[in-house]
Amino acid sequence: MSVRFGMNLLLWTDDPNQESLLPLYERLAAMGFDGLELPIFSGEPEAYSVLGRRLADLGLACTAVAVCNGEDDPISPNAATRNAARESLHHAIDCAEAAGAELLGGPLFAAIGRFSGKGPTQAEWDRSQEVLGNAADHAEHAGLQLAFEFLNRFEIYLLNTAEDTTRYVQELGRANVGVHYDTFHAHIEEKDPGDAIRKTGTALRHVHIAENDRGTPGTGQVRWDDSFDALAAISYDGWLTIEAFGSALPSLAAATKIWRRTFDDEESLARDGLAFMKDAWGRRKGRGSE
Repeated sequence: MSVRFGMNLLLWTDDPNQESLLPLYERLAAMGFDGLELPIFSGEPEAYSVLGRRLADLGLACTAVAVCNGEDDPISPNAATRNAARESLHHAIDCAEAAGAELLGGPLFAAIGRFSGKGPTQAEWDRSQEVLGNAADHAEHAGLQLAFEFLNRFEIYLLNTAEDTTRYVQELGRANVGVHYDTFHAHIEEKDPGDAIRKTGTALRHVHIAENDRGTPGTGQVRWDDSFDALAAISYDGWLTIEAFGSALPSLAAATKIWRRTFDDEESLARDGLAFMKDAWGRRKGRGSE
């Protein structure tokens, strides 16, 4: 198994192209991370191309994440809004490709924080599939993998479990598309995280390592042993990427509802989280497909 260890930059920024962040990237590389995860919420491909070269010079690979909102919602009944979703997804794919990212993850299938007051409908599922199928084809031309991240019921409503996301991916039927599993969301929605991972199997393409309080991985209530055992059992060989949030960015604090600190400082979280992941995975090497 050849997993790699990443750090999502949303702990610090929603604009990774800032020059002032380069010393941070150097420190994260020195800690031993294999790569960084870039939020693609703004910016143009040219800027991400420059950033990708700088990361490569530091020996860092990268993945990327993006989201949709009310103005570019793939499940909207409004055709103009769905067209906007196609455009924004294509733009995110173009930026990820320019950065040299291997994969673009996130809840790309629907707008985050938008609710109808009832459960998902077949029409919403079908509209999402049409938009994301188009995005997957664009990503294939870019040589990019897409991974769809199910979120908890308080943040999105189309996909909330690994099972539903696996079914969504299978119905979409694109070889470059898989499931993005986040331990924070699974902690809320899955009765048995290990079983959810095992059943996802080869559809699993990306994993966020996130604690139940969004703080330092390994310090909370996530069922870590079950989760890592299951990842080893399916011979997972993708990224294990820390995703944590604090209160440094007001827009992200508002979106994630984090009003208190759950860790001492950001770089200690990164360092301790990386040590936790490496130890947990190291104890399971050679235990694939048990």
